[in-house]
Amino acid sequence: MQGKMGGASSRSILPWEWAPLSAEEVFRSIPAKGQFFAEGLGQASLFARFSPLSFTAPTKKLMRVLALAFFLPLLWACESNPTEGISLPGLQEPVEILRDPWGVNHIYAKNQHDLFFAQGYAAAKDRLFQFEIWRRQATGTVAEILGPAELQRDIGTRLFRFRGDMQEEMNHYHPEGEAIIRAYTEGVNAYIEEIRSRPDALPLPFRMLGILPEKWTSEVVISRHQGLLGNIEEELNLGRAVARLGEAQVKDLKWFHPKNPDIALDPQIEPEGLFANVLALYKAYRTPLSFRPADILPDYRDPEMGSAEETAGLAEEAPFSLGSNNWVVDGSRTASGHPYMANDPHRTIAVPSLRYMVHLNAPGWDVIGGGEPEIPGISIGHNGYGAWGLTVFRTDGEDLYVYELNPENPNQYRYDGAWEDMEILTETIPVKGQEDQEVSLRYTCHGPVTYVDSVHHRAYAVRCAWLEPGGAPYLASLRMDQAKSWEEFREACAYSHIPGENMVWADKDGTIGWQAVGIAPIRRNFSGLVPVPGDGSYEWEGYLPIPQKPHTVNPPEGYVATANQNVTPADYTHWEAIGFSWSDPFRGDRVEEVLEAKNAVTMEDMKALQVDYLSIPARLLVPYLLDLSLSGKAAADRDRLRGWDHRLDPNSIPAAIYVAFEDALLRLASERLVPEVGREAIGRIQLKKILDWIAAPDGRFGPDPEAGRDRLLAEAFAQGLADLEENLGANRDAWQYGQERFKHVYLVHSLGAIGNEQVKAQLNLGPLPRGGNAYTPGSTGSNKRQSSGASFRIIVNTGDWDATQASNAPGQSGDPDSPFYANLFESWARDEYFPLYYSREKIDSVAVERTVLGPGR
Repeated sequence: MQGKMGGASSRSILPWEWAPLSAEEVFRSIPAKGQFFAEGLGQASLFARFSPLSFTAPTKKLMRVLALAFFLPLLWACESNPTEGISLPGLQEPVEILRDPWGVNHIYAKNQHDLFFAQGYAAAKDRLFQFEIWRRQATGTVAEILGPAELQRDIGTRLFRFRGDMQEEMNHYHPEGEAIIRAYTEGVNAYIEEIRSRPDALPLPFRMLGILPEKWTSEVVISRHQGLLGNIEEELNLGRAVARLGEAQVKDLKWFHPKNPDIALDPQIEPEGLFANVLALYKAYRTPLSFRPADILPDYRDPEMGSAEETAGLAEEAPFSLGSNNWVVDGSRTASGHPYMANDPHRTIAVPSLRYMVHLNAPGWDVIGGGEPEIPGISIGHNGYGAWGLTVFRTDGEDLYVYELNPENPNQYRYDGAWEDMEILTETIPVKGQEDQEVSLRYTCHGPVTYVDSVHHRAYAVRCAWLEPGGAPYLASLRMDQAKSWEEFREACAYSHIPGENMVWADKDGTIGWQAVGIAPIRRNFSGLVPVPGDGSYEWEGYLPIPQKPHTVNPPEGYVATANQNVTPADYTHWEAIGFSWSDPFRGDRVEEVLEAKNAVTMEDMKALQVDYLSIPARLLVPYLLDLSLSGKAAADRDRLRGWDHRLDPNSIPAAIYVAFEDALLRLASERLVPEVGREAIGRIQLKKILDWIAAPDGRFGPDPEAGRDRLLAEAFAQGLADLEENLGANRDAWQYGQERFKHVYLVHSLGAIGNEQVKAQLNLGPLPRGGNAYTPGSTGSNKRQSSGASFRIIVNTGDWDATQASNAPGQSGDPDSPFYANLFESWARDEYFPLYYSREKIDSVAVERTVLGPGR
């Protein structure tokens, strides 16, 4: 539907002219259509009811006349009274919100306060359940609605709560950060107050749980609970792996670079202690919330379904696969002569989407793009001067410390040769169905205590750089939103502590640049990759100033591209603040390969690269398969790979054969090449490491390394074919990659996993075919059901802001009754884009809703 709503008429078409027109043309001619849609008919449902696609021309005309005659009074009322204003106490002046066909709100305010008030109001209206779950996770009040099963989560949340000066915290993100954040929460609360007065209008998830949304505070906005924070779980697993296998063997199995880190365990660390559940509270705090059948009211419950469906069909993700792609290309290499910026952040694919798009316009502000809905401002997008995007730059901002406790007083730990008292805070947590629970939260000088081993007199605490002021993810984007030049943008980057990111910039004056950001502890005498004693001998020496992190401006190559691979220049000097674990290089290598080969890049080229499914691992591995001595069906199946272009397209049979082989190879490599005693701690080996072994086989494959390697490849190929037969049948011609029993996307709402059939139909989306995998620029995560990837994409031509292209999945709204709940899902799954208009003229030409918010008493 949305693809047909491009060219709007500049005048109102008179009623007697309607009959020859399509329904789309009629409604696009009526300036007052917004309120009509808002009252619940909606563009999609209306057009579906009166679709003329299967009728003869005379019948079409008659149906239009009858339909329009029926709706004429409503339409005429819209024409005479375009918008029913909404009065909101707290607003200072009227605010206009125009909604485009793709669900993006364009907010026009007359002052900064009202702009962010309206952003909060509109976002809460679209994503109310997401907002309520965010609020409960941020405040440690989940057990209040879900009972004792969530008590550990609430304890963990309170343990890791930011407890610094709130005014200093909010003003870190912007000189007027406190005013902006408070205005935003006022807007959120204005909508919550409005909807609480008519609870029958609450979205379905609230009715399923039998709850009402509660008010927000500024503390909710600055929560860190959903950020990409650090490597603490990897650190513990590495410590366990070293305890089982030794430092040398772990280094052989893991892919550390660009430097050779020290991962030896300090003799004071008791190795067996690391195998206790020492991060239970941290993991409870960070684990995505899932619901159980007992959490919802019986009328909505599926008695035969538990929460297991939510992850059914999900394959193991590649290590470090949550990341992103971005690049900027200067005007010397584009067809238009203007720089381009492209970004597609890869996170969990979910319903509703993690990302929310909006346009903010007020004196001093004119910025459009995407971010997380619960955060004011824009994280990725453009203003009238430049465009910017982000990907993960691996920054290690967490360490696990192990302490000796005083046998006479378990609340004292040894530090710098003396016993120090832990700080102990007491909090009361409401728990559904039980008495309120009083809990004690313990802290050392390094941070929150997650585990106490009273038998061995040991305690474990996590030091978190993100608990410093300014550690709320993405909020520093507020400063970037107003940058007018590379210099101003880079200055804004200095405040971006979390997460560690590659920020890229392209502006209308021709400048492109890259600045790595993120709070980076300086470790002089240890790597931060394994747990260390907390006795004072392993301390951070402050943080590296962000401007001293890697950066460049107007590089001679004419482009900058990052894809979570190591992009640190070889001549960089501050290695004590750089991480050692990075994503496999294949996405980044493919992006650079394409950009290097093109000298007149177009917007269509940019789109094609964002959804590029060429697999460099396939290009490297298939030649080995073609050289294997195979027979029978295996040989015939292998021969389907001859001449294949190595693209993981949804309708490709060779793609299915290759990916099944790749899955089996990754599984077998871990089984055969990692000693059993260390497998759980090592986890899945990175594909880059396996490819290096295959290219240069050694003794790990046996006395004849090449023959041993070939046996492993042949066995992996056979297992892959067996998996295909089991899942897709014996007919090889039906082995297309993108199908429900192989590569697909099926979005299961957090409550849709346990609801009855009616609930599932309303909340869940798909399945739809997909292509690609975690190693292609068009990143789609695991090789079966997609669970991560580019939920949001944007491409900007700095010479024409209205030429910006974007995608989002599945829609802007989280309310299943909204026409914007899933309107983008199918086009996103087909790798299609929509225009993200910036000028008022263009926005007016396509707007489908108009809302005016006015000051109220």
